[in-house]
Amino acid sequence: ILSKPGNTFFSRRTGSFSSVIFFFSSLVCLCNHAISNYIINALNNYVKCGYGKGGTVIGSARCKDFRTHEGRLDAALNLVQRGITNLCVIGGDGSLTGANLFREEWSGLLDELVQSGQISEEAAQTHSALHIVGMVGSIDNDFCGTDMTIGTDSALHRIIEVVDAIMTTAQSHQRTFVLEVMGRHCGYLALVSALACGADWVLIPEMPPKDGWEEQMCHKLSESRLRGSRLNIIIVAEGATDRHGNPISSNAVKDLVVRCLGFDTRVTILGHVQRGGTPSAFDRILASRMGVEAVLALLEASPGTPACVVSLCGNQAVRLPLMECVQMTQEVQKAMDEKRFEEAVKLRGRSFENNLNTYKLLSHRKIDTELPHSSFNVAVLNVGAPAAGMNAAVRSAVRVGITEGHTLFAVNDGFEGFYKGQIKEINWGDVGGWTGQGGSLLGTKRTLPAKHIDKIAEQMKIHNINALLVIGGFEAYLGLLELQAARSKHAELCVPMVMVPATVSNNIPGSDLSIGADTALNAITDTCDRIKQSASGTKRRVFIIETMGGYCGYLATVGGLAAGADAAYIYEEPFDIRDLQSNVEHLTEKMKTSIQRGLVLRNENCSENYTTDFIYQLYNEEGKGVFDCRKNVLGHMQQGGAPSPFDRNFGTKIAAKAMQWISKKLKEFYREGRVFANSEDSACLLGMRCRALVFQPVIQLKDETDFVHRIPKEQWWLRLRPLMKILAKYKTSYDVSDSGQLEHIVRLRAKDISAI
Repeated sequence: ILSKPGNTFFSRRTGSFSSVIFFFSSLVCLCNHAISNYIINALNNYVKCGYGKGGTVIGSARCKDFRTHEGRLDAALNLVQRGITNLCVIGGDGSLTGANLFREEWSGLLDELVQSGQISEEAAQTHSALHIVGMVGSIDNDFCGTDMTIGTDSALHRIIEVVDAIMTTAQSHQRTFVLEVMGRHCGYLALVSALACGADWVLIPEMPPKDGWEEQMCHKLSESRLRGSRLNIIIVAEGATDRHGNPISSNAVKDLVVRCLGFDTRVTILGHVQRGGTPSAFDRILASRMGVEAVLALLEASPGTPACVVSLCGNQAVRLPLMECVQMTQEVQKAMDEKRFEEAVKLRGRSFENNLNTYKLLSHRKIDTELPHSSFNVAVLNVGAPAAGMNAAVRSAVRVGITEGHTLFAVNDGFEGFYKGQIKEINWGDVGGWTGQGGSLLGTKRTLPAKHIDKIAEQMKIHNINALLVIGGFEAYLGLLELQAARSKHAELCVPMVMVPATVSNNIPGSDLSIGADTALNAITDTCDRIKQSASGTKRRVFIIETMGGYCGYLATVGGLAAGADAAYIYEEPFDIRDLQSNVEHLTEKMKTSIQRGLVLRNENCSENYTTDFIYQLYNEEGKGVFDCRKNVLGHMQQGGAPSPFDRNFGTKIAAKAMQWISKKLKEFYREGRVFANSEDSACLLGMRCRALVFQPVIQLKDETDFVHRIPKEQWWLRLRPLMKILAKYKTSYDVSDSGQLEHIVRLRAKDISAI
């Protein structure tokens, strides 16, 4: 792609940032958003923001010429002629390997161009250093060193949409469906989609099934039907093989099921549907953050800086040496070729390994004689407003708890149902099919326990509850604090307690992310895309959109970044009439360009006086003759709908980890025939902090909490607000204090990181 002058895409010098070129190797769902983020400043006049578009605006190709020395020589000439010394590469390991080779050859290529008279000695000196930063764009998520690649989440959305649709017809007709998804060399899509939909069986190249798998699979499918299930889902990665390297095709699996069980079975091959469609909110934000980090890496690069790749570790952007990541990725394939499958799984990374282990825990029920036996009873309840992904978390907790040997009890309607005695035992089969269900099937209320603490303690005693798992929002956090405070009066409450954050507002101290927030963001982003599209035939229109979140501006800010908003008003960043006037003037100037639509988001509690109606009327009045306005209050649609793949996966894994913590604490605090837990670390919140899932005593989180406004005192996403303004073409600065430093992948793997 670089070897042909007509295909290069470039900008001349912008400020202190030398000319830069971006190129792509394969069609990835979110490349547009990545372009938007770091091209806005460097390529301001070349790219219109493609927030809602899939694929890549500037095109993509696999160039055979670039594989040759002559092709790379032509590419070097193209760059020098255009004054380009910085290269951002978005692609897979092939593209990144090629870019690194290009960088290593750079000096020699310039010498050849000087000797042939195509460039001068002065030009060669001016362009003596070529800086390269890679970003991984691949729906397969097959690149080592990052938890998620750009495009993967959008591909998962396509898969889960199909699976959810298929499950309705499969259940109606009592059918078995075999779904084939992409992943010739990597089973990430198959594995995570199986985890997200609760598939009965999954086949991936990294971990081929053991000999005799055919009989085991058919036994599991038959057992599922005997327990009352009306459908079976089998997911096959296109590169799946058995232990001897023989391919396992979706049609072969279908024939096996029909032959051995006689089940009505259908095959669905998703194909390139997975590559297309609208990018998900997660991918838009991921690309935004990675794009910023790529630019910072280039700005900080020196001639001796090795080529790096920008990666995601937990919730933090990191920089890793490009070739270390490429080499480890190649080692995975080598391990699979040599049938060292356990090693291949570990080389894929801790996130992949955790996904596989969690799937095994939840999908393969052990017979009673195989289960460890414990006399512990564990209660699970949802508290606060419903959030998509709660049911996936409950399913995970119940099945992991049963696997650990505990007896699980479900509490209906939160703490209100607790004190009323709405408690019943829940079994493995009771939570089948819960993963894709929205809302809260257990029922949830905002009632706090303090006023009913005596009755709750009584119910704990009646049912001999030895541990509590609370899944919910800010009320769950407050409830855990109240239960811990009441331990001095009620010995029944001296048991291990853990909270898993689940709220669309994402306002829980101690956790960067909450179950349900991603689904809400996708609802906001999809709605904003449709609203903007509604004005495609109506020039010069500004939309004012109100989001939920209480006093927390997460949804408005991150939703605004994902949807390409011009402004987002939130409580955490006070504003006045001068700010509103400045935004109106900015939109007035914007309407003079080719982009003649505006989008403004407002958090529901951002201001007592500057209401949605007030802002709408102000914009309408001040914009007369230039643009007109429309307003939209999204309301509870942000809480509804089927959970996103991220929320299903996050809820499943975080609840499994919480239940394993409970098992550990039950053994730790079991003394003289009873459980007695009264220490600070026996009542914890499990949250995502930067790179890790961390258990934090709730009592220690009080200092981090603004109880009046029900938000954390410090929130990581506030650092994204300047980026949103930059992308909307406001003149502002960006805080680089949190930018990543170059790390080494070996050292990174050696750390005790619990990746999501």
